[in-house]
Amino acid sequence: MIDLPRRREGAEEWEENAIAKVIVNEALSLHKELGPGLLESVYEVLLADSLTKHGLHARRQVPVPIVFRGKTFTEGFRADLIVNDKVCVELKSVAQFSKVDPKQLRTYLRLLNFKLGLLINFNSELLKDGIIRVVNGLENDPYSSNLRAFAPSREAKNP
Repeated sequence: MIDLPRRREGAEEWEENAIAKVIVNEALSLHKELGPGLLESVYEVLLADSLTKHGLHARRQVPVPIVFRGKTFTEGFRADLIVNDKVCVELKSVAQFSKVDPKQLRTYLRLLNFKLGLLINFNSELLKDGIIRVVNGLENDPYSSNLRAFAPSREAKNP
């Protein structure tokens, strides 16, 4: 687990599901207004700005260091968005998710010790079809006997 900065002074305490709901709603709004086909970085900056306007603390391109054999390496990964130091958001603008995309987010959640992450593909025709909710520590994970974290929810399919 890495030591992340605490929430801003005076900021409201949010639960992961409430944060995720705002993220999904704002992503849907952006997608409706802009449509698919833009670069991932464009959606990233606009989504972060929208979340900030809703009172959330959204950090972009956050380093996620790795610890291996007792050593910490800061050259690990970069999370697209970390929201309120509770939810990790990975953004894509691709034809379809690859098999590695949910695994990547699951790894970030494990390294950050977060419960919830969202994988959002802005290149989907219907954005609701391009959202995967990833939960860290979920039992009966069909994708990994070690990490038990990936589980698309009905909520993600019907935001």
